[in-house]
Amino acid sequence: MSRDCIEVRRLHRFFGKTKAVNDISFSVSRGHVFGYIGPNGAGKTTSMRILATLDLPSYGDAFVDGFSVVNDPELVRRRLGFMPDSFGTYRDVNCSEYLDFFARAYGLVGRERNQRLKWVLDFTGTKGMAEKPVRGLSKGMKQRLCLGRALIHDPAVMILDEPAAGLDPRARIDLRKMIRELADRGKTILISSHILTELAEMCDTVGIIEQGHLLATGSVEQIQRERAKHRELVVRLLDRAEEAAADLTARDAIGGLHRDGCRLRFEFEGDDVAQTELVAWMVGKGYRVAEVISHKKSLEDVFMQVTEGLVQ
Repeated sequence: MSRDCIEVRRLHRFFGKTKAVNDISFSVSRGHVFGYIGPNGAGKTTSMRILATLDLPSYGDAFVDGFSVVNDPELVRRRLGFMPDSFGTYRDVNCSEYLDFFARAYGLVGRERNQRLKWVLDFTGTKGMAEKPVRGLSKGMKQRLCLGRALIHDPAVMILDEPAAGLDPRARIDLRKMIRELADRGKTILISSHILTELAEMCDTVGIIEQGHLLATGSVEQIQRERAKHRELVVRLLDRAEEAAADLTARDAIGGLHRDGCRLRFEFEGDDVAQTELVAWMVGKGYRVAEVISHKKSLEDVFMQVTEGLVQ
């Protein structure tokens, strides 16, 4: 059995002259969370809709749990749960009836259906609201209910399009915990979000897309290492700061140095080993280094560096 539960192969989707998705390829291992990052209009939702069998590619293919979205859409739907960025509700049904409808739509019957309903209500924290009308739910509870709908048939793969949009901080934290727990249970999850700090915390790998092109993929640490080779260092000395500043400015890997008393702040191009060697060099020169603070580029910094803010 392949370790990749999501596989996208040279995916293209054109709308007239607009290339919404342009030759995208990536894969997500079983039990991993993949963060899909990009500005509005980048092609995220289009490619997620193709994975969910709601649209067909112009060229290329995608596979969910080993099945083609082009050739085996019915088999894909049984293995995939899709949570769109907005979803319809029904005014005159309660939460339990809403979930029961989708359980029946997926062919669940009898004891199996009852067990799935109970588990989903418990897992999403909506058990206490089972009899409450859907129209009376808050934004956060509606998102929980939508997640439950996507989970009702126990899919191997989850596609979540902006699930944290509009949620308060506590609701986002709860959602993040649920996503990580689902991954720990072996589910493969592809999630898009504009809240990059949250993606950095919950995702095993991320992909950055702009104008239909996938610009970077890999773990957050890998992308930070490859795309953001500069870091900011702050070195606090006990004395001789002006002399140290002159010595540092003469080195190739250092730029933008500013001195504030005995504090030196500068951009440093190098990894952890190079940073250690720099500090050792300063100590070897007789500078009394009291403190070193390293600020690595965040996922937001990398996103701003890789993308150009272009839309289609």
